[in-house]
Amino acid sequence: MNRITIYFCALMGFLFCGIGNLHSQETIQRVLPKEEAVQLMLQNNFGVKLANNDVLIAENNSDFLNSGYLPSVFGLAGASFDRSNSTTDFGGALGQDGNPRPDNVIEGAETTRYNASINLDYTLFDGLGRHYNYQQLKERYNLSQLEAREAIENTMIQLFTVYYEVARIEENIAILEEALSISKQRETRSQYQFEYGQANKLEVLNAQVDITTDSINLLNARQQLQNAQRDLNIVLASDLEDLKLADTTVVFINPLQMDDYAQEAIQNNVSLLQIEQDIVISDYQIKGAKAVFLPTVGLTGSYGWNLANNPASAFFPSTVNTSNSLSLAANLRWNLFDGGRSVTDLKNARIALQSQELLQEQLQQQVYRDIANARGDYNNALAIYNLQEQNVRTNVANFERSQERFKLGQVTSIEFRQAQLNLLNALVTKNAAKYTAKIAELRLLQLSGQLLNVSI
Repeated sequence: MNRITIYFCALMGFLFCGIGNLHSQETIQRVLPKEEAVQLMLQNNFGVKLANNDVLIAENNSDFLNSGYLPSVFGLAGASFDRSNSTTDFGGALGQDGNPRPDNVIEGAETTRYNASINLDYTLFDGLGRHYNYQQLKERYNLSQLEAREAIENTMIQLFTVYYEVARIEENIAILEEALSISKQRETRSQYQFEYGQANKLEVLNAQVDITTDSINLLNARQQLQNAQRDLNIVLASDLEDLKLADTTVVFINPLQMDDYAQEAIQNNVSLLQIEQDIVISDYQIKGAKAVFLPTVGLTGSYGWNLANNPASAFFPSTVNTSNSLSLAANLRWNLFDGGRSVTDLKNARIALQSQELLQEQLQQQVYRDIANARGDYNNALAIYNLQEQNVRTNVANFERSQERFKLGQVTSIEFRQAQLNLLNALVTKNAAKYTAKIAELRLLQLSGQLLNVSI
């Protein structure tokens, strides 16, 4: 045995060992059902979580506590301390005994004061401004739900793009494993024929070269599978090394049902629903801008308590004063002219509404185009998939016939290998066409607004 033969045998042993280890690792991986993948995505995906948090914020903003209809009640309290020295000169005034009165000196006179109050401020009427503002907040909450739905739909498309990539590579690996098995059987047959003088050494070497090629292709496919599985875990926000297999079963929705979905897309498309919400919000903004032209009526109230400790002075003894007070007041404010700012705001609000309506028309046109393109892509992908299935059947028949003739020695190993490669390419192309058609179906469902309503 020469060096080349020894090197070749060592290389083949390494390849077979590596493939065997990878295959054993794959067998312990579990298949992740589509429904479970969607559930994990909804629970763990960071983008979905952020979208849900935005919905919660919008929900809090639309709560009645943020409406402005409730009064504001606040408490005030204070304390003060004063320490002073004073001298009172009576200017030569005589006392009761007829002598000049001495100066009155007070040192360290301390004064303390305490106060506390509860105050109420309530707007009885503000020109309906808070009413329209509250309606805007509720509509913004509805808009946030649509935005969260859009984020979930986009993430689901991302999920199944990666999920079906895993499934495609899995099926390709099975095809490559079968190709390797056929090449190994051919090598064994060629070796026996060589030993019995029915074939030359070239047939054996050709078979061994093809085994090496098939082994390398299989190793590359397994590495691609692991990379795709990690991409899947990114979307699921799972442990990167928790590699899972995908379900390779693909079921297409009835084309007639897909046509019905596409015809109802204008009513269900999430982008169009969002622009409708924007128009509603803009309308409320116009009404809110008009509210500033009406007066504002408010009510204020206060209940207070005061305590003052006053030191003695030259003329009065020390005193302690305690008082309670209750006050109510109503006020009216009417901005007759604010320099034209309110008029400008109203004009801008109307222009903003017109802009939203123009955007709606533009978006409708784009959605019509996108749906038409998606339907064309979907129908084209299905047609290609059906043709590829027929192509596979043709190549299977050709390969089986070539295999029988190869066993009878009627075709060369090169011709047999070409038939094998033709079948391999047909199977790989068919797998790619199948998942391309499924992704095209999902994109059409997304544009039709039905992605979250159907079983994938």
